[in-house]
Amino acid sequence: MDFAEPVSRLVDQFKKLPGIGTKSAQRLAFFILKMESHDATELAETILEVKRSIRRCSICNNLTDIDPCQFCVHPGRSDRMLCVVEESNNILPVEKTHEFKGRYHVLMGSISPLKGVSPDQLAIASLLKRLESGSIEEVIVATNPNVEGETTALYLSRLIKPLGIKVTRLALGLPVGSDLEYADEVTMAKALEGRREI
Repeated sequence: MDFAEPVSRLVDQFKKLPGIGTKSAQRLAFFILKMESHDATELAETILEVKRSIRRCSICNNLTDIDPCQFCVHPGRSDRMLCVVEESNNILPVEKTHEFKGRYHVLMGSISPLKGVSPDQLAIASLLKRLESGSIEEVIVATNPNVEGETTALYLSRLIKPLGIKVTRLALGLPVGSDLEYADEVTMAKALEGRREI
């Protein structure tokens, strides 16, 4: 038996979310139906508020409710290092380390010819404009370790190195706590390539 039309529409909306299939969408829809009205209203208002108030930082493209964002205005961060990430959600893992004290630049994607994403569709021009300031000594390319991320990293390296700026890439390799027997060939090759003296 089909659901009532409003419930079906809600299920269809949930199915648009990443990682949500039909069963999960149905569970979420029925969870919302069981919620108190004021909780459901608060959820809906929170979603609308996020859509109204969050925008891109005019300097680094990070998602923010203030412009410039907290990373661009923080006086304790170094202007000499710039970490380039694909999306705003990639900043959090870097921040959790408490090791990086520089600034960020969000590309808003990665180069992917198969998906029709070319370099001119990313925030590369604004990155190069930031590098013209002359204060940046190192660019850390923190794109994802997949084909698109590697392609983007190589492309950026070829653009930035001629400017006399050091370009580094996040090290790739074996995760802490894992066994060598479970490592695939690519991970093992990257671990060997990135080895360091002890």
